[in-house]
Amino acid sequence: MPKAVRIHEIGGPEVLRFEEYDPGMPGPGEALVRHEAIGVNFIDIYHRTGLYPLPHLPAVLGMEGAGIVEAVGEGVSEVSVGDRVAYAGIPPGAYAEVRVIPAHRLVVLPGSISTRQAAAMMLRGMTARYLLYGCYHVKPGDTILIHAAAGGVGTLVCQWAKHLGATVLGTVGTKEKAEIARNNGCDHAILYREEDFEARVKEITGGKGVDVVYDSVGRETFMKSLDCLRPMGSMVSFGQSSGSVPPFDPGVLSAKGSLFLTRPTLMTYTAKREDLLVHARDLFEVVEKGIVKVHTGKTYSLAEAGAAHRDMQSRRTTGSVILIP
Repeated sequence: MPKAVRIHEIGGPEVLRFEEYDPGMPGPGEALVRHEAIGVNFIDIYHRTGLYPLPHLPAVLGMEGAGIVEAVGEGVSEVSVGDRVAYAGIPPGAYAEVRVIPAHRLVVLPGSISTRQAAAMMLRGMTARYLLYGCYHVKPGDTILIHAAAGGVGTLVCQWAKHLGATVLGTVGTKEKAEIARNNGCDHAILYREEDFEARVKEITGGKGVDVVYDSVGRETFMKSLDCLRPMGSMVSFGQSSGSVPPFDPGVLSAKGSLFLTRPTLMTYTAKREDLLVHARDLFEVVEKGIVKVHTGKTYSLAEAGAAHRDMQSRRTTGSVILIP
């Protein structure tokens, strides 16, 4: 019988159990996918800890994977048996050797993109796409700030935004990560542990502030990020690796310069299949042209999912982390 990583209760990495799991056979509109690689993302940690509650327990974690279609249910037209496919988003269930998934969530991979590469980039890459085109449309001459610039999403945003003609500022925790960020298009890598990132942003921009801040850190950076913006700038809060942002008075946004604030999700931006295909198409295009290079960080076996979570939570990872069944 195939195996999967499941949780029977919320908690730390120790609640992840690698055990036998019957995925069942695909019903109408579904496909059975045998994974060749699985992406690890912070949302998996949020599900494991209960920050983002799952519909039921036990549950298989994971929002991103790539592999081969082994069977399809009645009425499936999006994919065929033997197709190389990838996906990112709901429903969870990627931490498995084999899984059943709604076929409309699958995207057929171009021949030039491997399943390992796809598992390392689908969620992060399509996130970068909606950040740069959906939440705020980055244009030549814009100045952006991306937190965690050496991380999975951060390295992709830096490269893509640079291609779009933006000046890219990014925060990182170490000199090694600063070098990674610079190698990925970050013009100014700010060591947030050694310098006040707000003051440094103001210095770099001559006191003007940036057009948009992309913040996946949350509690530790949120309020100072608002102070990095120019008047009528945009704050995109798309994660909370340091904890949830406390409630605040929206009047703060007017007091700080009529700011815009959004808290988006990839699931909303790709809910319609046509939008999913547009996001995937744009991502595949920049990767195939070499505009955006996907950097896979440490690779773990599926059974080592707990170790992957520990390393990601302690910020010991760079680039995209994948599990191999």
